[in-house]
Amino acid sequence: MKAEFTAIIEPALEGGYWAMCPEIPGANGQGETIEEAKESLKKAIELILEDRREDAFRGLSDDSIREKVMVA
Repeated sequence: MKAEFTAIIEPALEGGYWAMCPEIPGANGQGETIEEAKESLKKAIELILEDRREDAFRGLSDDSIREKVMVA
């Protein structure tokens, strides 16, 4: 899946940077550099979305229809 999300990055008081994504509650990252913080945030987003997807598919009936929907 390919998607674009907002990364809000700020300097951390203890040094380095922290990042959060307003579109995905709970998605946070941190790193010594801005790039490390963005990569950490990316991994957090991936894990959260994968977990949500797995939760949604649990317990679906056999006659459920699964199709893809493209959003621009």
